[in-house]
Formats: sequence, C-alpha cells, structure tokens
Amino acid sequence: MARSASVTALGDDLSAYLALRRSLGHDLRDSGRLLPRFVAYLYERGESVVTIENALAWSQESAGPPGTTTRSRRMSAVRGFARFMAAQDPRTQVPPLGLIPFSAKWKPPYVYAPAEIEGLMRACYACIPTRHRAVTYATLIGLLAATGLRIGEAIRLERRDVDWADATLHVRRTKFAKSRLLPLHTSTIAALKTFHRDQAKLHPRSTALFSSLTSRPLLYVTVRETFRTLTLAANIGLDAPRLPRLHDLRHTFAVRTLQAWQEAGDDVHARLPWLSTYMGHADPVSTYWYLSAAPELLQHAALRLSWHERTPS
Repeated sequence: MARSASVTALGDDLSAYLALRRSLGHDLRDSGRLLPRFVAYLYERGESVVTIENALAWSQESAGPPGTTTRSRRMSAVRGFARFMAAQDPRTQVPPLGLIPFSAKWKPPYVYAPAEIEGLMRACYACIPTRHRAVTYATLIGLLAATGLRIGEAIRLERRDVDWADATLHVRRTKFAKSRLLPLHTSTIAALKTFHRDQAKLHPRSTALFSSLTSRPLLYVTVRETFRTLTLAANIGLDAPRLPRLHDLRHTFAVRTLQAWQEAGDDVHARLPWLSTYMGHADPVSTYWYLSAAPELLQHAALRLSWHERTPS
C-alpha cells in the first residue's frame, strides 16, 4: 500500500514538473508523452524512485531497432525529470550524460525547386478526386512554401488569424509557446482571400482556416500521407537519398530566402535575426543551421556560430 501511495505521489510530482516546464515556455512534446509512460513503468514494478537502473531499463525496452533516437530521447526525458526529483528526494539518481549516446546523423534537407512546388500544387488537382480537398491541399502547400510555417502551425490556423487589411498572419500556440505576426506577400494574401471566401460558403460554422470534409481542422497524419502521395505522383525527389518531407518546405523557404539576400548583395549575417524571428526560432543560432543546407551558402559557416549538429524545427 505504501508503494502504491509513493508511486501516486510520483505521478503528482510529474504533473508539477511538466506544469513548471510549460510555464517557462517549453513545449515538452517528448517529455509530456514519454514521462507518463515511465511513471506507469515504475508503477507496474512497484518502484517509486528514479534510479539509473530503472531509467536505463525503461529507455532500452522495446524502443525500436538500433540506430533510432528513441532510446536517447527517452533517457533525456527521464534525466530532466530526475534532476527535478533530486531536489525533493535524495534517493533519486540522475542518469549521467552519454549513458545512451544520441545516434542520429545529420541529414541535409531536400530543397525544392520552384517548379517542383508548382508540380506539387498541380498534383493536388490530378490526384485528389474531391475538388474541396484538392483546393485545400494546394493552398496549404502554397502557404507553407511562401511562409516557412511549421505544418502544425498551419493546420491550427483559424480564420480570425488572417488580417486581410494589413496582410498579416497571426501564428498562435507555436512550438515555444510564443505568438508572432507574419507579413504576407500580396500574391499570398490574394490566394488566401479567394480560398477563404469559398471555404466560408462550404463550412460556415467552422473556425479553422483549413477544414476537412467534415468541417474539422486537418490532421497531421492525414496531411503527411497525402503529401507523400503527391510527391510520388509529381515524381519529386525519386533519386534523392531520402524522400522529400513535408517539413522540407520550411527548410526550402529558409534556404531560398538566404540565397535571395546573398544574390542581392545583402549582409546575410545581419539579416539572419530577421529570418529567425519570422520563422519562430528560439534564437538565431538555430537559423544558422540553414547555411549548411546549400553549397553556395557554406561560406557563411565560417561565422563561427554554434550551429554545428543543430537542426531547427
């Protein structure tokens, strides 16, 4: 009975830990998903204290084939929680760094050519039988390419987030719990206005900017699978080391913006904070990672910022 009460207390401590981290602006997608499983794992074994042994055992349990990052991400989540618990329970053991090495290798993004983005949008009308869905996906892809939004940010957009008069987009509930306003190109706001007018007629009660056939916001898993179908239908990236991803539209926006500044003779180093703010990065260091994504941008890597081995999201 004492063990059960202790484990219940551990669950309460986890809730307090996650609430604290979120209040500080951390998204905690991994920790919020993984740590409840870890606490449940301890509960099943009658354990109520985080130790190196049970952290290692859980991290390695059914965590996928070798070479994946699941084990290291599990351990990283537990380590953060253990540090929190160590201040309250001296029996807590904090797993040391390097216990499970992070095995992911950096993979360069797929940078879409302008013609390939147009091909993806045309494929929407050729491959998606329902015109409403075809228009929705074509507009979504166009917006991602034009703004570099994260897909999660895009599918969470509501109609009220578009300021038609000022041609701006209000991005709420971002990865780092910060909102931002994005100025839009005249062609982008014009395309959104046409799309919005038609959507309002089809789904008058929906608040989502991008709605499914049932008037609900689009689901990420559905968008991802549809996008994969579109890339194959448009014959895009078939000879690439790995298939192009939906998230690569964001990478493409960043790389093309940097290239345009470079070709115009602008000071790329001075303008990087602009791009960082527009894309919603936590700090400009993440934005420097894009300098390695295209050969013509590599010369700027000598700026000696700590972008090495960091990938933004």
